[in-house]
Amino acid sequence: MRVSVPQSSEPLNFLLDSGAGTSVLMRQTAQRLGIKLLQHVSVRGVGTQTVGYWTQTLNANIGVVRLSQKFLAVDLQKLADACGHHVDGLLGADFFRGRVVQIDYTAGRMRLLPPSPASTTGQVLPLRVLPNALCVPIRVNGNGPQWLRLDTGCAAALHWVCADHPPTPLTCELSIGLTEVSAPVVQTTAELGTERCEDVPTRLHQREIFPGESGLLGNGLLSRYRVTIDAPRGRVVLE
Repeated sequence: MRVSVPQSSEPLNFLLDSGAGTSVLMRQTAQRLGIKLLQHVSVRGVGTQTVGYWTQTLNANIGVVRLSQKFLAVDLQKLADACGHHVDGLLGADFFRGRVVQIDYTAGRMRLLPPSPASTTGQVLPLRVLPNALCVPIRVNGNGPQWLRLDTGCAAALHWVCADHPPTPLTCELSIGLTEVSAPVVQTTAELGTERCEDVPTRLHQREIFPGESGLLGNGLLSRYRVTIDAPRGRVVLE
């Protein structure tokens, strides 16, 4: 996404990352633009922990949409290297709250929609809007529904917490924000409501990635659909 701020003559490059608990500004970008860094906080990523700093309130614009808020300044250099593209920040879960956000992967567009009627022709999943996350229920390999974080910042299809799965050879790639993730990869069957997806590459974890959550639903699976994240109605629509 292209984000404009008064401190920069050129738009900044942001990733739309519903898996990030809050919107983030690259620390190096903040320093380059002379944006003040205020109190520091501990930031938890997948398998890592770092320090971030709240910024002064910024007046940022995405097209005609105005944001006036503080961002969390964090070093995102590993993420930028993995993308092969300059990254100035992330639009996190806080961006989705109170909005109807549609991601059209085929068209390469994000749309902000007006409140929609209750009826729809797409597959509807309930959306749990938590203070720092958006979660949806997924069935994996015939198990009961488990709440996974809806993570448009994750390149993989699924990360699934499954403590009793037999050992599998490890792969290692930087598919989530702050660090490399080493996890066994297997093929699973994932059910999103009545949608059944076979042979889904799934990275397995023996422990929770984030407390109370059973994994991550990422772009590798979401990009099969046009996805509407309707936080006010507490639902996700897959078309």
